[in-house]
Amino acid sequence: MDAMHTMEELVAELNKYNYYYYTLDAPIVSDKEYDALYDKLVALEAESGIVLPDSPTQRVGGELLKGFVPHRHLAPLWSLDKAQNIEQLRSWNARVLKLVNDYNSKNPEQPLPEPGYAVELKFDGLTLNLTYRDGRLVQASTRGNGTTGEGILAQVKTIKSVPLTIPFKDGVIEVQGEGIMNLSVLAEYNRTAADPLKNARNGAAGALRNLNPKLTAERKLNAFFYNVGYSEGIEFHDHQEMMQFLRDNRFKVNPYLAYFDSFDEVTEQLAEIEEGRSKLDYLIDGAVIKITDFRIREVLGYTDKFPRWAVAYKFEAEETTTVLESVDWNVGRTGKVTPLARVEPVELAGVTVQNCTLNNIGDIERKNLKHALGTRVFIRRSNDVIPEILGKVTDEKDGGEIIYPDHCPACGYPLEMRGAHLFCNNKLNCKPQIVARITHFASRDAMDIETFSDKTASQLYDELEVREPADLYELTPEQLVKLERFGEKKASNLLQALEESKGRDLASFLFALGIPNTGKATTKMLADHFRDLNAVMTANAEELSALPDIGGIVAESIVSFFADPFVVTGIRRLLDLGVQAKAPEAPAPVVTDSFFSGKTVVLTGTLQKLTRDEAAERLEALGAKVTGSVSKKTDLVIAGEKAGSKLAKAQTLGIPVIEDEEELLRLLEGGAPSEGSKG
Repeated sequence: MDAMHTMEELVAELNKYNYYYYTLDAPIVSDKEYDALYDKLVALEAESGIVLPDSPTQRVGGELLKGFVPHRHLAPLWSLDKAQNIEQLRSWNARVLKLVNDYNSKNPEQPLPEPGYAVELKFDGLTLNLTYRDGRLVQASTRGNGTTGEGILAQVKTIKSVPLTIPFKDGVIEVQGEGIMNLSVLAEYNRTAADPLKNARNGAAGALRNLNPKLTAERKLNAFFYNVGYSEGIEFHDHQEMMQFLRDNRFKVNPYLAYFDSFDEVTEQLAEIEEGRSKLDYLIDGAVIKITDFRIREVLGYTDKFPRWAVAYKFEAEETTTVLESVDWNVGRTGKVTPLARVEPVELAGVTVQNCTLNNIGDIERKNLKHALGTRVFIRRSNDVIPEILGKVTDEKDGGEIIYPDHCPACGYPLEMRGAHLFCNNKLNCKPQIVARITHFASRDAMDIETFSDKTASQLYDELEVREPADLYELTPEQLVKLERFGEKKASNLLQALEESKGRDLASFLFALGIPNTGKATTKMLADHFRDLNAVMTANAEELSALPDIGGIVAESIVSFFADPFVVTGIRRLLDLGVQAKAPEAPAPVVTDSFFSGKTVVLTGTLQKLTRDEAAERLEALGAKVTGSVSKKTDLVIAGEKAGSKLAKAQTLGIPVIEDEEELLRLLEGGAPSEGSKG
């Protein structure tokens, strides 16, 4: 009876969460929490042999919304068996091999081949089922309960990656895919949205299950396709043939699709996908492994709920909920004062999370967090970046108020609001700003002063009154050896590193200065173009804006920076103390008649046969200007694997893209461009 009572509670709780997620599009728990409860219910059902009539394990989807016309699928849309770890995945494969061997022992005259495997990404969006009759899109629906879904044809037609007509005109087919919202599109949407979206999955699901197709269009959704569920007039022998059919018929197939004969290679591929997931421009929550041969699929068949020939391998969750406990305000090197959220410790993607980023006051307001202290919030972690708070779980203003500071938390100076950010303008006497500026100046990509750290900068500030980078070059051995944790050797090493740093080139020096809104690519471009520090310092906004990768805002930032007497005095002191800011070496003669000559090129994603730096060097030798961001001035984008927002922006702007690395290498060797490369 205890097990029965627990099962009743679990079923009631999970059905409530399903209602919020599927029917209201307003989830109140994370996928990680839902999956844990679901797995507990599955285990109890297996133990007891009892399944309650309304158990969520007995159905695939949620309730139909009023206002949508029901659509009965021509073939069932199956759920997938799940594997949470490699051991469970190996168990699935062992079952597949056993069933294949059993069949072959009974049918020696027509044995099945050795199983091969397809590995696809498991997208985190909304399942789409598209119906085409004689080459024309006549219906689109959600998964629903696997048998009947909601007709959303008008909404799906707003997705530009969905073909309205296809070349195949010999009957009726149903094609399955996933409607998604790219992360770069979500970021752009939330930048101006009055009601920001909590995440990309909700953005896609809410748009597609909305009765107003205009709202769907505003979300600029995307879709990937991965299955033909029903077909008249055509048969497929294997997964490769079916995927080629989708490509040939203008369906968008995700490039991250791999085939293997060995199951060990499958597990290696899964590790690669999980490692690279944070670089993708869309959400995935795992990978799907499928047996490729359709004869094997037919023999393996289905259970009540899922095919035996496919399994979903779930990754560690990157999103969960926790309690927002407090907010601290930190001062950066530019004087920007940013909030840092302290949350109740929670496990996420294999680490314990206690701190989360909040970008600025505007971010707090847009995410409905102003009255959120002590309440539950959604958080998301990508790669090693500090997790971000996505929003409040509920919309009520039922928590403690986050108080915005009006004076600098470090030095007490009155704060100024610029846009959505707070700033402390006390750059001469605010310790966190000064320590951060000096630490940045000494960093590897800047002056590369070995042995230097933020702790060193803080100690020198406190004990030797170091207030700006030039002060570093006036330090003496006698001053340093008196400091705590500084012996003669450490003092000597620091002074030697400072002496060596005087010979850094102009690009490194410009980056070390910390000019607002500029990064390494911009400072290198400034150094290569002007080749002289004074020329950079005296350049006007018009001259700067004419350069690739520099817009009006960046140009004004550079001009304003060098107009500051404090900055100019600091630079003069550095030069007087022997810092050289060497002009770059004279460039090698540039080829002027190559495919790349005169083109502004952006590299994005991962190349296999060249590093990004090697590719950039070779492109520049062939007359290209390599820049860091995509704009209307960009002539060409070279996209390696896992290219994200830059590729998406290039496609939006209609900029030519090279996605084939072999094509790139051929062009670098002087080959003629193919049709797809001409720009």
